[in-house]
Formats: sequence, structure tokens, C-alpha cells
Amino acid sequence: MTTAAAQDRAWRLTAIGQPVVIIALAIGVLWWAFSRDLTKTQKATVNATYVSKLIGQHLEITAMVTLIVLAIAIPLGVLLTRERFRWLAPVFIGIANIGQAAPAIGLLVLFFLVTASIGFWIGVLPLAFYSLLPVLRNTMLGLREVDPTIIDAARGQGMSSGRILWKIELPLAVPFILAGLRTSLVLAVGTATLAFLVNAGGLGILIDTGYKLRDNVTLILGSVLAVCLALTVDWLGALAERYLGPKGLR
Repeated sequence: MTTAAAQDRAWRLTAIGQPVVIIALAIGVLWWAFSRDLTKTQKATVNATYVSKLIGQHLEITAMVTLIVLAIAIPLGVLLTRERFRWLAPVFIGIANIGQAAPAIGLLVLFFLVTASIGFWIGVLPLAFYSLLPVLRNTMLGLREVDPTIIDAARGQGMSSGRILWKIELPLAVPFILAGLRTSLVLAVGTATLAFLVNAGGLGILIDTGYKLRDNVTLILGSVLAVCLALTVDWLGALAERYLGPKGLR
């Protein structure tokens, strides 16, 4: 079997097999949890309305973190690859590295202590900082990997720097950006389970409740659903990498 054929087969297995595993896990854990003989305390958390609410909160946190990361990392990555600002690249990469290296729970606690506040944004902003590096680094890498001869040819045809950026550089950098975004999304979903610490909601509430009450049903339900969300985001990221890049590079 050729390398291309093997890669295509592996892709089909991921594209079809991963959602099947996700659906099986989600349905299985929900059926297992809801069909048990629950206590009154367990019924307060293990019910369709409350679980749906927490999933919605988790997705809302993840979506907002993603929007913030994209709004900051891509323009900043473009700026730092321009000749006038390249000297600033190590500074911003170093700052983003701090966010990535620091434990997510530490960032949440520090932000809480600095702001003396709790709530949705107190959970979102530190997690966005934590998830920033992959998109920033990959945006810069993708732009730097564009063949200089292509840019020179575009300039020779009279294209402005802005037009070259929008029509040539960014489209060619899309595969790198999407790969970084996929990593950031998975990080965002995973770390969003800690948002409950600052009263931002999410599936971490189920995990924390189950742990504190030694309630394995609630603990397992929250953990498995969080894993399912992470796997779903990873699968969607894989689809984006496969189908949203320039046709000639697929």
C-alpha cells in the first residue's frame, strides 16, 4: 500500500470512526447514569435539564475562548511577520509561552485574585491566554513558509502588500493556522472544566460535585461528557484541516 493510500485510509477511519466512538460514549454514559436508581441528591444534578445547561455553558466558554484567540493571534501573527515588527516576535512568543507553560488552574486563580471577581469572563480570559500560543505560532510559521518567489512574482504583477497578504500569504498559511486552531480548541475544551472554580459554569461542576460527594455516577458522567466534547472538537478540527485549506494543497 502506498503512503498516500495509507494516509487516505487513516483519514477515512478518523472521519467515520471518531464520531461513532463519540456518539457511543455519550449515549452509553447518559443511559447508564439516567437509568440508575438515583438518590434525591443525585437527581438534582443527574437530570436532562441540568446536564444540558452545563453542556451549553461549556460550549459557550469554548466558543468565546476560540473567538478571542482568533481575534488576537491571527492579526498579531501577521503583524510579527512584517519586516518592521519582526524584532518583536520573540517578545510576544515569550509572553504566549508563559501562558502555555503556566498551569491553567494557576492562571484562573491569579486572575481571580487580581480582579477580585468571579463569573463568565473571569473564566474565559485566562483560558484564552492559555490557548493562545498554538494559533499565534502556527500563523507566523505558515506566513514564513510561503515561497518568497511567489511573493516576488505577485509584486512584479503590481499587487500591493495588502493584496498579497489577503490573496496569497494568508490562503497558503491556512493549513498551518487550522492545525494550530485545532490544538487550541482541544486545550480550550479541556481547561474549560476548570471554569467552575470562578463560577463560570461548565461540566467541571459535575466533576467537582461528584468528587466532593464521592458520587461516582455524577463524577463519571461529567468526565465522560467532557471527553466527548474534546473528541468532537478534535474531529471538527480535523475536518476543517482537510476541507478548508486551499484546494491545491489538500
